[in-house]
Amino acid sequence: MTLMDDQHERPPSAPGAAAVPPQGAAHSPEHDALLREAADPALTEDRALALLERADLAADTIEQLAKNRSILKLRKIKIALACHPRAPRRVSMPLIRQFYTFDLMKVALSPAVPGDVKLRADETLIARLKTTAQGERSTLARRASGNVAGALLLDEEERIMRTALENGRLTEAHVVQAVAKPEAGAALVQAVSRHEKWSRRHEIQLALLRTGHLSLAKALAFTRDMSHKHLTEILQTSRLPEKIKDHLQRDLQNKEPAP
Repeated sequence: MTLMDDQHERPPSAPGAAAVPPQGAAHSPEHDALLREAADPALTEDRALALLERADLAADTIEQLAKNRSILKLRKIKIALACHPRAPRRVSMPLIRQFYTFDLMKVALSPAVPGDVKLRADETLIARLKTTAQGERSTLARRASGNVAGALLLDEEERIMRTALENGRLTEAHVVQAVAKPEAGAALVQAVSRHEKWSRRHEIQLALLRTGHLSLAKALAFTRDMSHKHLTEILQTSRLPEKIKDHLQRDLQNKEPAP
């Protein structure tokens, strides 16, 4: 069919008929109704939560809900606003600072929450850890995100540190980062070096060898199959005691450098 044929086949538009706007180009009657409802001072908590459960709720409607003083004072509404995937950052980010410990954890673990909002929740939690009660830190060590669990590897309570090591969201990168911190103590280094899972990871072994707290037995075990190059680098940067370095140096002399 040619272009001319196609034009003949297409029925003519009715006089005065309005063109259909592209999707999202104009407000629909439903959208306008939702905006009015979001601004209604008589809006109930249940109805506001029902609106915020809609994944297709427009950003301007969410912003209008955030301006509705009658519901914004409610905790559940604040959390739902911050967790909505379409919430503008000027709405969600300021709300993060108002949340309690486990509300922050909930935001950070919600699958629908954008990554930068989750990160802000984690950062806020981590900044508060020093003033967070021991019981709450223990729960966070077990259930919070990998970022928070990684920060709790440096907790002054050994029990909390060990709980964080078992957090299912903890990654190798979190462990390496914690072990490499100047404040990482002997308890953490020894716990990681004996851990069934983490002690087997090569990058973690290298991080442990650069600390000043690893035992001679573990140092020798981790370097047994290590290349000449890696062992040389470790001896140059490690904070291990000289006695242990001497043992590793003798072991190095027995290793042939790679060609």
